[in-house]
Amino acid sequence: MKKNKAWEVIISGGGTAGHLMPGISVAKALVTQRVVSASEKVHFVGSRREIEKKLVSEAGFTITRLPGEGIQRNWSLKNLRAIYALFIATNKALFLLLRKRPKIVISLGGYASAPYTIAAILLRVPFILMEQNAVPGLVNKIFARFAKASVVAFDGTGLAKSVNLGNPVREEFISLTEGIDRERVRNDLGVNEEILILAFGGSLGAQQINRAVKEFVESWESDSLIVHHVIGERDFEEDMFKASQPSPRIDYRPVKYEDEMPKIMVCADLVICRAGATTVAEISLVGLPAILVPLPNAPGDHQTLNAKALYENGAGVLLRNEELNGERLSKEINRLVSDKENLKVMANIAKEFGRPQAAFDIANLINSLLGGK
Repeated sequence: MKKNKAWEVIISGGGTAGHLMPGISVAKALVTQRVVSASEKVHFVGSRREIEKKLVSEAGFTITRLPGEGIQRNWSLKNLRAIYALFIATNKALFLLLRKRPKIVISLGGYASAPYTIAAILLRVPFILMEQNAVPGLVNKIFARFAKASVVAFDGTGLAKSVNLGNPVREEFISLTEGIDRERVRNDLGVNEEILILAFGGSLGAQQINRAVKEFVESWESDSLIVHHVIGERDFEEDMFKASQPSPRIDYRPVKYEDEMPKIMVCADLVICRAGATTVAEISLVGLPAILVPLPNAPGDHQTLNAKALYENGAGVLLRNEELNGERLSKEINRLVSDKENLKVMANIAKEFGRPQAAFDIANLINSLLGGK
């Protein structure tokens, strides 16, 4: 008997965890909402980076990895290789799309999504785009007008057929933060009435943030604080990024990596971090006031615009990377923590931007596009 593929969905793209994780969240929601009958009905196509194989396989889905690399916006020999790889990958995508016969393609953006998006257009297979950032990537800008819908997390992206449903946050993060007894967990962490500050810059770390946190921790002279500093894999062994003599007013807790980030986020009173789309979505979900330091030279300065809704509405502070040092950080922290009631107000504002149902809302949109109820 021929296997029924009527509800198969192909999710194309990745290249980075920031692109891939929202796609995995939507894939799980498609199964939970029974838009597809089983996880085997969802197939990922992405780049050959090992992170994609690892994350997709761990989530219980299959993946095909195509060759390719990003095209630079200037002439170079590397672009010739990238264009050739795109040609090869698009031909493979056409073959796979004909064989898989999906009802819809979900394009996650980034160079890894281009082959399947092109193939979907050529074969007239309906597709939607997902854009995580406030400034769309090049692939999404090019192909949005051909899509059935462009799912965005920020207003004003300029993409055709935009619908703002939020940025899907991983299921595990939501389950670990919902219903948590914050005070009990704070007590378990040895936090009582003190202000708990969380600082991080991604899995590898952010050198400017790490350096500024070190300087602030060594020079702080005001009220007692606890600083949970996730330094990152790259910088942890470097003395220049880790406080050697913390102020006696600081309980300094440096770690290389944090396996229980959702729990720490829920317990924190203030966070110092970058403004990637997933980070902004997660701190909004838990309601966490933030000092946001956008990644410099990000395409289209998208991290600054990602942070815009939070800092313009009073849920955070925006510091440019070049403005950040220990002295400036101490000044901002002192201003914020000296008014605990205002921190609570900031937390409530941040939480208003949380979208815990984003993955399910996107799954419902896909179901409606496929003619479901």
